[in-house]
Parts: sequence; structure tokens; C-alpha cells
Amino acid sequence: MQDHQEAMLKSLVAVAWADGRVDDGESEVLEALLAAFEIEGADADSIREYAKTQRGLEEIPLTDLSASDRRQLLQHAVILTYVDGEQSDEERTLLGQLTERLRIPADEAKELVEAAEKRAKRLLELT
Repeated sequence: MQDHQEAMLKSLVAVAWADGRVDDGESEVLEALLAAFEIEGADADSIREYAKTQRGLEEIPLTDLSASDRRQLLQHAVILTYVDGEQSDEERTLLGQLTERLRIPADEAKELVEAAEKRAKRLLELT
């Protein structure tokens, strides 16, 4: 597993824990990303183990994420917050904190979040 992939997945684990729990849908998204990144075996197991414990944004290894990775992470995070059908206040707050930690300019972050929200809502309509 490459460093940026690990950083992305661990960051999304923190997002999944925003409301104090990781539900089945969030676990499925993490599993889908493991598959998309072609991460298997011990590397996949380490991420699954990592996800069993509540995590916070302070644990995000920012130095392992490029500018492009950070933007992609923000969009994945937005979609992840909608997996259970609605975005909680805790998840919205965490997304704001994530944007700050990722150092994405506010105007750009707003566009990224809006695009990801539209995508998430379309995905919800398909289920």
C-alpha cells in the first residue's frame, strides 16, 4: 500500500467515526476503496483493524497527501457522510475541520463540497 493510499483511508476512517460510530454503509465504502486501490492481505487487514477504534482528524498524516489527494479526500469524505442517508451535524462540523486541516482555500472547498454533495444525493437515489 502506498503512503498516500494509507493516509486517504485512515482519514476516511476518522470521517466515518464523526458521529461516534461506523455503520455498515461506511464500512462498505471503506471496503470498496480497499478494492479500488487493490489493497489486500495484511495491508487491508491493518486498515480494517485501524477502523475498529474511534479516530480523529488529528491522526491524518497530511504530509503523505499531495494537493490533488487532499481535494480527492475531501470529496470522498463528503460522500461518506451521506452513506447512511443523511449528513449529521457532527459530520458537517468534521467536514469543516477537515477542510481547514487540508488547507484547501474556502472558495475551492465550497465548490468541491457542493459537487460531492450532488454526487452523493444522486447515489442515494439509486439505492
